[in-house]
Amino acid sequence: MINTNAFDYINVLDKAADASWLRNEAIANNLSNVDTPGYKRQDVSFETELEKALSNSRYISMDEKVKNVELAKLNPRPFTDYAGYSYRLDGNNVDVDQENVYLAENQLRYQGLMASIQSEFQNLQAVIK
Repeated sequence: MINTNAFDYINVLDKAADASWLRNEAIANNLSNVDTPGYKRQDVSFETELEKALSNSRYISMDEKVKNVELAKLNPRPFTDYAGYSYRLDGNNVDVDQENVYLAENQLRYQGLMASIQSEFQNLQAVIK
């Protein structure tokens, strides 16, 4: 098999899209539990892990950084946000307005990631022609 790095960006974008999808599920879960006493909002950590993975060295190109990303170690992780914080008497820390902003932001991020993946495939298609 030919050893190629043609899919490096696509693989990283795919991981980011998976993380965005997981974040969308967490936000939807937060919204559905807005009235559940004691519920703490959930979120997904991915951007900081990607940033760490891409900042291996200041003196190499982005192509080289993406090539060196270990995809197996680049996994989105759900976490409880502000577990000890609650501004409501029932112990719930979900703010509907803030969650809707997070949802809109995440949907835009996901659409951008899908457009980027499509663009990468179009680039590959152009090279093949």
